[in-house]
Amino acid sequence: MSTPPPGDGQSSDATDQPSATALLVERHLSAPRLATYVRATGGDLDRAVKLYLWNAAVAGALWEVLGHVEVVLHDALTARHQRLDRAGQWYDDPARELSQHARDDISRARQRLQRADAPLLPGKVVAELGFGFWRFLLARRYTASLWPALRPAFPYLPGSDRRLLEAPVARLHVLRNRVAHHESLLTEPLGDRYTDILDVVGFVHPQLRNWLDTHNRLLATLAQRP
Repeated sequence: MSTPPPGDGQSSDATDQPSATALLVERHLSAPRLATYVRATGGDLDRAVKLYLWNAAVAGALWEVLGHVEVVLHDALTARHQRLDRAGQWYDDPARELSQHARDDISRARQRLQRADAPLLPGKVVAELGFGFWRFLLARRYTASLWPALRPAFPYLPGSDRRLLEAPVARLHVLRNRVAHHESLLTEPLGDRYTDILDVVGFVHPQLRNWLDTHNRLLATLAQRP
C-alpha cells in the first residue's frame, strides 16, 4: 500500500514537521506575524496557527462586549442631556462643555458618515466614536463639569470618586487598542479585563451585569485556548 503524500490532514506530531496548511498560513500571514505564537508553542508551527486563530476569536468576542460598554456610556450621556432638557443630542455640545479634542472627534465621526452618504443618526454617530473618546470623558478635566451630572447614571458605583469609573475604562481602552491593531493577547490578563467590563456595566445596574455575563461568548472562547 502506498503512503499518501503529506497534506492538510497530516499531523505534525507524526513527522515533527509542520503540516502543509501551517506552512501555507505562515507564508501568507508572514513569519514575523506568527512569531509570537511560534515562541509561545515552543516552535510548533501547527499549534502556533491554532493559537493565532484562538487569539482572533478572543479579539472578536472582546469587540462585542466592549461595544456593550460603549452603549452604556452613551446612554449615560443621553440621560444627562435629557435631564438637563437640552435640545438636540448630547454630542451637539450646546453648552460647550466638551474639550476641543472631543469636539474634533465628533466632527470627524460626522464627516466619515457624510463621506459614506450615511444618515447622521445618533446611533451612527456614536458608533463612529472610538473607545478613547469615552475614556477621556472621564478625565480629570471633567471632574467639576461633566462628572457631577454623570455620576447619577452609575448608581451602583461604590463612591463618588470619578476615578472609580475612569480606572477600569482606561484599562479597557488600552485593551481595545490592542484588539483594534490585531495584536497578540496572549500575555494580557483577560480575566481581569473581563471583570472590568462587568464592573462598568454593573455600576449602572447589577442585573445588567448579570445579563452581559450570561450573554457573551468571551469566557467560552477563553476556555478553548489551544
